[in-house]
Amino acid sequence: MTAADLALDHVRAAAARIAAHAHVTPVLRSRSLDALAGAELVFKCENLQRAGAFKFRGACNAVWSLDEAAARRGVVTHSSGNHGAALALAARTRGIPAHVVVPQGAVKAKLAAIEAAGATLHACAPTMAAREAMAAEVQAATGATLVHPYTDPRVIAGQGTAALELLHQAGPLDALIAPIGGGGLVGGSAIAAHGLDPAIRVYAAEPEGAADAYESLRRGERWTAFTPDTICDGLRGTLGEPNFALLRRHAVEVLPVGDAEVIAAMRLLWERLKLVVEPSSATVLAALLRHREHFAGRRVGLVLSGGNVDLDALPWR
Repeated sequence: MTAADLALDHVRAAAARIAAHAHVTPVLRSRSLDALAGAELVFKCENLQRAGAFKFRGACNAVWSLDEAAARRGVVTHSSGNHGAALALAARTRGIPAHVVVPQGAVKAKLAAIEAAGATLHACAPTMAAREAMAAEVQAATGATLVHPYTDPRVIAGQGTAALELLHQAGPLDALIAPIGGGGLVGGSAIAAHGLDPAIRVYAAEPEGAADAYESLRRGERWTAFTPDTICDGLRGTLGEPNFALLRRHAVEVLPVGDAEVIAAMRLLWERLKLVVEPSSATVLAALLRHREHFAGRRVGLVLSGGNVDLDALPWR
């Protein structure tokens, strides 16, 4: 199966596969944020998911999709943090080895979470080429199955379960916003949302310092010639090829936001929802507030993607 083959049935199958392991995360409302936005907002709290991020959904689906022979050899990935921790934890639920390639300079709290989940860490230079090369080396040495953070169709289907769950919990939505880095969450969300209601508009919130998705759609071809420069460490990855195709197929609109807007939105979420969310999560509220013309008077679902924050380095300290 490829990402191009994914449909609502695959997301539903992933939901059933991970049901024994993943949390059903809550949805929250805030009258004050509704008034500020001029819209009815429904927040899907994936910061309260296992491993502190939506990534556990995709990782868990990938791990439990393996046959027994492949599972015994373990799994490998490269990750700046959340996916690595999620894959490590998912592997632990099945009792198999996990290897995670981590770039130098990753958030310490996220590295600690990967180690605590029992994975073997492999350090590399902070470039996508170095990450992929090291992951290939580990795969060749161990026979582990590569579980790519966002291009693996099993991962994309698993990430889509967050939107599927949100729509079942919250009822009809006019629009859905999720953060975008590599594009697994947005791609899976669009498959789930449009499988249930083709009229839902799907948006992706992206930091201006890593705006390859926005630029790729503007150019009409995948563009990766950039060096990420953003506080949103979880969104510094390069948009995947199958993910770009999903953006185009589902007419996803990318909404860019600046780091200052992200920090302000992050603080608002802490204050109004009383939730610990990381900068990558806050992009969705930042995008909604900056691009209000898309959402005025509408019912909007926002996926709060994760809450793994270095508490010693909060951006407003």
